[in-house]
Amino acid sequence: MELALLRIATAAKFLVVLVPSVVLHEVAHGVVALRYGDDTAKRAGRLTLNPIPHIDAFGSVILPAILAMVGAPPFGYAKPVPVNQSRLRDPRNHGLLVSLAGPATNIVLAVLVAMVLRSLPGLVEGGLRLSPDSLLLEMLLLFGVLNVVLAAFNLLPLPPLDGSEVVARFLPNRWLPAWFKLRRWSMPLLFLVIFLLPGALSRVFDAALRVWLLLL
Repeated sequence: MELALLRIATAAKFLVVLVPSVVLHEVAHGVVALRYGDDTAKRAGRLTLNPIPHIDAFGSVILPAILAMVGAPPFGYAKPVPVNQSRLRDPRNHGLLVSLAGPATNIVLAVLVAMVLRSLPGLVEGGLRLSPDSLLLEMLLLFGVLNVVLAAFNLLPLPPLDGSEVVARFLPNRWLPAWFKLRRWSMPLLFLVIFLLPGALSRVFDAALRVWLLLL
């Protein structure tokens, strides 16, 4: 019973930091798209910090809660903000900036959290000492770690992740149709990577987290 309650509490804490992280990530895509001429996200009502339009019932709540409760590595996502690259003034270059806006936002959030943590009591040389009742420090640390993981994950060069746009930007035009066809299978491929190659993902996340921890 105590273990079940602990896992429920863990899932609740994870959702509290996941929702604003993915909402800000998606809003950033829409804001940059609007800056460069595409108002699709604005017309769809997605340039809002209200989490409701952004939440995907399965990806933002059910899946991360289940993973957190069973002790698996947490994972979650929001509804992608609609972007019409053909409406951008320079589709290839501006499309890349739109894609990078989401991970860049998560990186900024992680750096800001690191700066806040450095200013709080509880920091010791070699790491962060958290008292059992220090919920604020715990949530800040979780928020920072999650944003680092979100940034690293979304920068992977796999469709439909944001990093795939970096690949698309530098591919020769004649290769683009084949690359775009691959996107039809993007979600199955992504889940295969997540669940069949967790070790490879862990190495990516560990490297990103080591850099972030240096800030602490």
